Amino acid sequence: MPTYGYKCEKCGLEFEVHQSILAKPLAVCPRESCPQKKWGKGRVKRQIVGGGGLLFKGSGFYTTDYRSENYKQSAKKDSPPAKAPAAEAKSPPVEAKPKPAPKADQK
Repeated sequence: MPTYGYKCEKCGLEFEVHQSILAKPLAVCPRESCPQKKWGKGRVKRQIVGGGGLLFKGSGFYTTDYRSENYKQSAKKDSPPAKAPAAEAKSPPVEAKPKPAPKADQK
């Protein structure tokens, strides 16, 4: 059942109602929802409301999920081979030298 949004022209109340598609739209503000102390029988206007969100669950919603084995094998052949790590030039290890202690002023 769709949800329709309405707005009362008299009291400004905005509300939603679950109605059948075949049901006629509401004409007056509902008494139980009206914020006014005295029910004013305000005219309501149907508003455009956004639909519910669409949520896909599970696998199979991406193009990569449907790839055949032949496609995967040919894609591996077409892609450039992975580069091996370059041989690094070895440099002599650097020794950590302790810092000399600061000299105290002698008077």
